[in-house]
Amino acid sequence: MPIFPRMNITLPPNQEQWLSAQIAQGEFASASDAVARLITDRMILETTDLDWARPYVDAARAPEARKFDMSIEDANAEIDAHIASLTG
Repeated sequence: MPIFPRMNITLPPNQEQWLSAQIAQGEFASASDAVARLITDRMILETTDLDWARPYVDAARAPEARKFDMSIEDANAEIDAHIASLTG
């Protein structure tokens, strides 16, 4: 006997539209299928040990983080130089 014999879920309009589009494209068979699959995915994420990936993720993020480690003046100068290169 299911814990939730009848479940009603209310989604915000943008999520409802997204879900309807996903069902129309065949990503999910129904709204119930979508909920079941998304819960399964979440359960897998919570039980999977991804600590081995942390050094790789940190290394991949490091160059991006350094991009934003500059003063506003340097950032403006970089933007100005880029715009000048585009306008000739």
